[in-house]
Amino acid sequence: MRELVFLLEEPSAKAMLESLRPRMLKQDTLFRCIPFEGKQDLEKQLTRRIRAYQNERARFIVLRDQDSHPDCTAVKQGLLDLCDKSGKFARCLVRIACRELEAFYLADLQAVERALEIDGLTRHQNSRKFRSPDGLGSPSRELKTLTRNRYEKVAGSRAIGKHLQLDNARSASFRNLIAAIRRCEDELLREAV
Repeated sequence: MRELVFLLEEPSAKAMLESLRPRMLKQDTLFRCIPFEGKQDLEKQLTRRIRAYQNERARFIVLRDQDSHPDCTAVKQGLLDLCDKSGKFARCLVRIACRELEAFYLADLQAVERALEIDGLTRHQNSRKFRSPDGLGSPSRELKTLTRNRYEKVAGSRAIGKHLQLDNARSASFRNLIAAIRRCEDELLREAV
């Protein structure tokens, strides 16, 4: 059974991925999101959850925010080490949202404008701040300010995810997440033949 399993830091990532799914994956690829209660909970349970997962053909994608950690590579390596302890390392990929998930949204202000029905946001896309939002210190605060507090984490993520451009190049971490999802699905499809 082909299945992609996402192990996520928070419910807002689940909401975003579920709304992206219809445009991203083939209909017959099983898709499961397992949100945790923050990064400590994710890291505490990650090895056990992957090890105990019953579908031997499942592929796992771990998604976590970098937050204020100064070294994205160290965050990723720590998660890879936890995946390795599960005994299923070859079927795991780790992706880090540079600073926060909201950087994905700031990289596509047209999607935010459509989802939250706020006219005029797209015109800010070419400002220096939003051309490469992975470098922002607090994307969630920027998004709240830009939307005048209309953005709410879970509902906003669900609404914005429906409009995100999958080929958006302004956020390298979003681009890497989409590439990981496609790679995992391709592996599953090749395995089925």
